[in-house]
Order: sequence, then structure tokens, then C-alpha cells
Amino acid sequence: MPTVSDRGRIMPDSPIRKLGPLAEKAKEMGRKVYHLNIGQPDLPTPPEALNAIKNIDRTILEYSPSEGIRSFREKLAKYYHKFDIDVTADDIIITTGGSEAVTFAFMSCLDPGDEIIVPEPAYANYEAFAIVAGAKIKSVISDIEDGFALPPVEEFEKLITPKTKGIMICNPNNPTGYLYTQEEMNKIRDLVKKYDLYLFSDEVYREFCYTGAPYISAFHLEDIEQNVVLIDSVSKRYSECGLRIGALITKNKEVKQNVMKFCQARLSAPLIGQIAAEASLDADKSYMLNNYNEYVNRRKFLIDGLNRIDGVYSPIPMGAFYTVARLPVDNADKFCAWMLSDFEYENQTLFLAPASGFYTVPNSGIDQVRIAYVLKKEDLAVCLKILEEALIVYPGSKVRVQASTVAGA
Repeated sequence: MPTVSDRGRIMPDSPIRKLGPLAEKAKEMGRKVYHLNIGQPDLPTPPEALNAIKNIDRTILEYSPSEGIRSFREKLAKYYHKFDIDVTADDIIITTGGSEAVTFAFMSCLDPGDEIIVPEPAYANYEAFAIVAGAKIKSVISDIEDGFALPPVEEFEKLITPKTKGIMICNPNNPTGYLYTQEEMNKIRDLVKKYDLYLFSDEVYREFCYTGAPYISAFHLEDIEQNVVLIDSVSKRYSECGLRIGALITKNKEVKQNVMKFCQARLSAPLIGQIAAEASLDADKSYMLNNYNEYVNRRKFLIDGLNRIDGVYSPIPMGAFYTVARLPVDNADKFCAWMLSDFEYENQTLFLAPASGFYTVPNSGIDQVRIAYVLKKEDLAVCLKILEEALIVYPGSKVRVQASTVAGA
């Protein structure tokens, strides 16, 4: 029998999806499963996008240009101008989701053995994309007690070697919801400039910032314009995860030339997805405002509810629609699996994402979970009750141990 690749062997399982079979089995048993594991918004896609798909007037669904439809890229450039991101259509390449944008960025900028520094917890697939490129992630761990603020810059510098080629950030952050401050972004800029590194900046959640401070893009940072590769996607802001449309934005012509070779090799991004995504840019301002306000309300409801449960702690996320919560359990991976395989409350259970998968350092985040507040408040209320009941009866629950100790006393 032929052997499989070492690359495939070391690819990590997705903490977001790896428990999917258990969730499906729970559903087959008749249980209602609430999905808090994945960033799939339940808010409606803009009608402009749906109507564009319904009213496609073509006799052929042809290839699009490898860099993406020109009219779409021009409208995207105008969209970025609203955030004081000074780019043109020629700086934008349309990709098959933000995932392909990160993959192509790594493949175009990194050689096998090169290293990138990533503050963790981080979006789990960054590690997978790095493995595809033959690169290595060096992690700087942020602390839940500090709300997952950027670690001291000295911790980054300790990791820099001749093989270090870049820093990867997600702002606002997935999975923590942390929003980097101007001071933190300036420190990142100084490192990038000092060591002439790439700054890969995932900014797909820019519309969901919950502080009064202005949104800081990597393209707002001075003197590193040629070092920045910005990652974007329409999936989250327009509830269009299934369109698989993202973008890679760079002013570095050499990087763009490399990226284009990978784009040509995969031919083109989805045509229908681009048509719908372009139409979404015409959505009424009220669409995004309503979504924003809904997430603000859900965030307060969820975080307040989590922190009222005995032994649970979650900092207040300042962006995106996720939080990482610490649970009073021996092992969050086991707990999340147990919730789906062995637990039900009134024939309902939860699908949570164990946070260990958002770290590359072993045993990190072992008692943490990522929760996506992508469900309406009525559903979140049920989820909080299910979680509270589960923590009481879970065999590895510290709440259960404490209760037993008190009862024994």
C-alpha cells in the first residue's frame, strides 16, 4: 500500500469542525444541536446579493479573470476608501475565500523553512496554511487574564531569527475578539520595519469594532506600505460564507506577481460568488448598522451570561463576534466531545470549539473554548442554560468536584 504524505500527516484537525461527526450523530438521535462552534452568522444575506444571483442574465457561466472581475475590484477599492485604506483596483486580487488569500500570501512570500510569528490564540487554519507553504509558525501567547492583549514586543523579538519572514495578525481577532490598539499596532509596525518583515493582516471583521477608538488597518501604518499583505473576505460582513469570495490586497508589485501565478494555476475565483459579492457593496447602510447593533446586543447578553455561571470567565471582546471563555473543566476537548456524545438537556446540546486548536503550543488553552455569538439572543439564552447544566454533571467538572466537597463536608 502506498504511503500518504508527511504534509498530510502533520496537518492539524480543525477545532471548529473536527467534532462534526459527533454533532451529526446527536442530531440523528433527535437532539437539537446549537452551533456555537463556527462563525456562520444567522443574519440574512443582503437582498442585493440574492437578487443578483436570481437575475443572472447569462447564457454561459464563464471563467472570470484570474485576478477577479474588474468592476468588482473597482467597487472594492471605493469600499476601502471609506476606511481610509488608499488602494486601487490594481492592488486587489480576488480569491476563493479569505483562506485562499492567506494560502497564496504564504506561498508567494515564504520559502520552506521560513518562519512567521503569530500571536495566539489565533485562527486555527493559519497553521494549516503555513504547513502547505512549508513554513513554520512561531507563537507568542497572549493571556486571557489580560483580555488577550498583544504580548510585550520583547517576546516577539526573542523569536526573530534569520529565518523569520513575517508577522501574522488578525484584527479584530478570531478567536478572541480582541481589537489591537494604535499603540500595539505601532509596536508591530516598528518590528516589521526594523527587521524588514512582511505583515500579513487578516481584517475580515473590520466592521465589527465595539470601541470608540478608530479602526486601525495595517495600511494605516507609516513606512511599511511595501511590507503589508492584507487579507479580506465578504463571508462575515455580508453573511456570505458559502460564496467563497475573499481578497488579497498589496502594493508590493513583486508579491502581486507571485500571487498572480498561483491565481492563474487555479484559473479563477467563483464567478457567481463575485457577482453576488459585487452586488453586496450596494447594500443599504442600514444593513450593516442593523447587523452591528445586533452583535453588540448579543455580545453583552452572552458575556454577562457566561460570567454569571459558576467557574466560567470570559473577557469582553471588543471586535468580531467571538469570545474565548475559560471553563471549570479538566479538558475542554473532552468536554466539547462529551457535550455532543453523552449529554443532553431537555433533548438539546451545544457544539463548542475547543480552544486548544487555536494554539500551536501543546497544552495551551486546555480549559478554554471559543464561542461564536452568531445566534439570536433567545437561542443564546438556551445555550447558556445548557452550558450551566452540563458543567454541573460533567465528570471532569471542577464545579462538580467543589459541589461534592461541600456536600461531603
